[in-house]
Amino acid sequence: MLTFTIRRLLLAIPTLLFISLVIFLLLEASPGDPLGDVPLTVPPEVKERMREALGLGSPWYVRYVLWLKQFFWVEPLYWFDSVFGTQFSAGMQRIISFQSRSPVFDVIAQRIPQTLTVVGFSYLVGVLIALPIGILSAYKQYSWFDQLGTFVSMIGFSMPTFFTGVVLIIIFGVKLQWFPSVYDTTLQVRDWNSFWAQVRQMVMPVTVLALYNAAQISRFMRASMLDNLGQDYVRTARAKGLSERTVVLKHVLRNSLIPVITVIALGLPAVFGGAIITEQVFKVNGLGQLLITAIHGNDIPMVLTLTFIFAILIVLFTLIADILYGILDPRIRYD
Repeated sequence: MLTFTIRRLLLAIPTLLFISLVIFLLLEASPGDPLGDVPLTVPPEVKERMREALGLGSPWYVRYVLWLKQFFWVEPLYWFDSVFGTQFSAGMQRIISFQSRSPVFDVIAQRIPQTLTVVGFSYLVGVLIALPIGILSAYKQYSWFDQLGTFVSMIGFSMPTFFTGVVLIIIFGVKLQWFPSVYDTTLQVRDWNSFWAQVRQMVMPVTVLALYNAAQISRFMRASMLDNLGQDYVRTARAKGLSERTVVLKHVLRNSLIPVITVIALGLPAVFGGAIITEQVFKVNGLGQLLITAIHGNDIPMVLTLTFIFAILIVLFTLIADILYGILDPRIRYD
C-alpha cells in the first residue's frame, strides 16, 4: 500500500502541472480585461502603468512560471513564517488578487470558515441520512419505506438547488418568518443567543444541500446493497447460521460501501469549493461566491488559484478512496 501511495503521489505531480497549465491558458484566452472597469478618463499611459503593476505586461509563460513559484514556494514559506516566526519569505511577492489587491490565500482563508460551516455540515448531514436510508431501502425492497425513499430521492435529485432554496425562502423566510432568508456572515458565536441565531440561519441552506447530497448517495447505497444481497456469499453466510444482523452489517454492508466511497470521496472537494448556486441564493459569503465574483471581475490570480486548489483536492480524495478500497476489501491489493 505504501508503494502504491508513493507512486500515485509522484504521478499526481505532472498531472497537476498539466491541469494548472490548461487552466491558465483557458483564462488567458478568455475574453475580458482586468482593467475593463477603469474609467475612460484615465490616461492611456497611466492605464499601461497599472497593467505593468499587475504583471500583465510580461509574456504568458513568464507569468505562469511566476505563479507556479508563488504557489509552491512563496506561499508555503509565508505560512511557515507565520507559524514559526521565521523570515524566510521576507521580500518575496505573494499571489495578489486583481480585485482586492490583497494576497489571494488570505482572502481564501477568510472565506473557508463560512463554506465549511454551511457546505461541510450539510454534506455530513446528507451522508449520515443517505447511508441508513439506502441500506434499509435495499433490505426492504419495494416496501413502503423503499417507495417513500425513492420518491424523496427523486425529488431531491431532480430539483435544482436554486429552486428548492427559493421555495424554502418564500415559505419559511417570507411567509412564516421562521428563519432568516439572508445569511449573516458577520455573526460571531459568543453566547447562547448568538449560537441559536447561527443555527437558525444555517437551517435552510443546510437543508437544501443535504437533501441534494442525500438523494444522490442514498441511490448509490441502495443499488450497491441490492447487488450484494443477491451474491452467493450472502446465502452461504445465512446457511452457516449467522444472524441476519451479522450478514447485513458485517458482510453485505462492508462490500457495498466500496463503490459508495468513490461517490462520497469525490464529493468532498465540492465541500471546500463551496456550493456556488446555494451560496448565491442565501448570500453566504463563501468560496463559491468568491469564485463567481472573481470570474465576473476577470481576477485571473484568484480564479486560477481556486480552481487549482479544487483540482488538488480531487486528486487527493481520489487517492484516499483508492486506499480505503484496500482497507474495506482484503482482496484488493496494490503492491
